[in-house]
Amino acid sequence: MIFGFFRRRKDTSVRTTYERIVAQARLPVFYQHYGIPDTSEGRFEMIVLHAFCVFHRLRGEDKASRKFAQAVFDYFFQDMDQSMRELGIGDEGVRKRVRIMVESFYGRTTSYMQALENKDNAALFEAFMRNIYGQSGEAVAIKALVHYMHEAVEGLAALPTSEILAGDVKFVAPKTELIRESASNG
Repeated sequence: MIFGFFRRRKDTSVRTTYERIVAQARLPVFYQHYGIPDTSEGRFEMIVLHAFCVFHRLRGEDKASRKFAQAVFDYFFQDMDQSMRELGIGDEGVRKRVRIMVESFYGRTTSYMQALENKDNAALFEAFMRNIYGQSGEAVAIKALVHYMHEAVEGLAALPTSEILAGDVKFVAPKTELIRESASNG
């Protein structure tokens, strides 16, 4: 028992990284200016988008980075599991919903990855329209979200891996200028 005092403290960088992803995803600008539905589904979609940006940044890095990304992913879905249980959803319902969320996550991130790799903004636009906006978003807002994702990915690419692994994830600020300019021109 005495030696337990000398054990390494649990690393909080995974939790901190997830909290920063969630904080960015919950910024009011996305719901007020980008037209993201302010629903549990809309918030989930924005967490997926920001988690994807972090995972995209860590892709191709060393084993420690891959393990870290997996730990953040696991923490994300543990948080979803716990949130549903707090809402009173039973074990079977939670398992079913988490499985659907994981499948949704992989489907979305696959389409986002392909669109980015192919530099295909039209495919990214379509993925956002289908997944985030449910076919009812305004084109100008969706185009602004495409632009934002590119900036978020570029911003994270500029961060040293060591900072990300320490939980010091910094996202770019979402811009509303593109949306305002289009609205005033239209």
